[in-house]
Amino acid sequence: MHKVLVTGGAGYIGSTTAKALLEAGHTPVILDSLISGPRAFVRDRIFYEGDIADRALVRRIVAEHPDIDAVIHMAARIVVPESMAQPYAYYRDNAAKSLELFDELETLGIHRIVFSSSASLYDRTEEFEVDEESPLAPASPYARTKRMMEQVLEDMAAATDLRAINLRYFNPIGSDPDLQSGIYVREPSHVLGQLVLAARGEIDAFTITGVDHPTRDGTGIRDYIHVWDLARAHVAAVERFDEVVGTGRPSTVINLGTGSGITVRELVAAFEEVFGSRVPVRESGPRPGDAVGAYANVDRATEVLGWRAELTVADAIAAALAWGERRHEVLGYP
Repeated sequence: MHKVLVTGGAGYIGSTTAKALLEAGHTPVILDSLISGPRAFVRDRIFYEGDIADRALVRRIVAEHPDIDAVIHMAARIVVPESMAQPYAYYRDNAAKSLELFDELETLGIHRIVFSSSASLYDRTEEFEVDEESPLAPASPYARTKRMMEQVLEDMAAATDLRAINLRYFNPIGSDPDLQSGIYVREPSHVLGQLVLAARGEIDAFTITGVDHPTRDGTGIRDYIHVWDLARAHVAAVERFDEVVGTGRPSTVINLGTGSGITVRELVAAFEEVFGSRVPVRESGPRPGDAVGAYANVDRATEVLGWRAELTVADAIAAALAWGERRHEVLGYP
């Protein structure tokens, strides 16, 4: 069994991953600033409030939990349009602070890092399917910080005892199956969160951003993965870490998706089928930094992690709708 430091463990994906670790018999130790993630998501867990670049705090956590043997690094700013408007904040928080964390971990002798990267790094391909060797073209400061940190980890792993698994997420949707956590911001920019708000009448309409893309219906194509499947992949990465990276291969990249693509219009249709009625929709141009999209080739994840997504888009939609009914109670929103 492992004790795992989870940075950003009060967030949407982080809190779900912490639960998956617990269910698999591991012990998550959460480090989160709570600038974004809610305290409700760490209420019953080992939790430290603070900044990932606070070296003294990281040293204290490790001193109090000397059996920590791996780190899942999720703490980051994640909103693409915001990164276009506030690049300094993204490079500071996602890049500069992560660099401090990695160096401190290496100094403390904690050498296993599972890093939350992003499929937004990939360049557009004619067939939209991408594997880990596909061309990269990060189109926003957010995406560029993710690629930058992959490169930092590659270089540090080549020069030190640090080892890294860079997980390139595609598009997480849904919620914790037990409805203990999910999307928490009041008006999420996340596509499924926006659909839930439109369905519940909390916003006027769901906006499809970009309808002239070179896809089968003009809208962006994505690989929507249930957040619980994504969380399970992190457990597999921790459990198989030493099999995946080690002598001769100190770092690697692994795609995490379902292996199939769905357009935004198709997602809306799937949502309406699960919801049982139409949702008001409007169309607009693409947001700054938005990409046409891609879907994952997941052969490497299956081969090296023994993992494959098991839940469907319909499962994720149903979970998101159920969370939408409960999140006000969990989070204490009026």
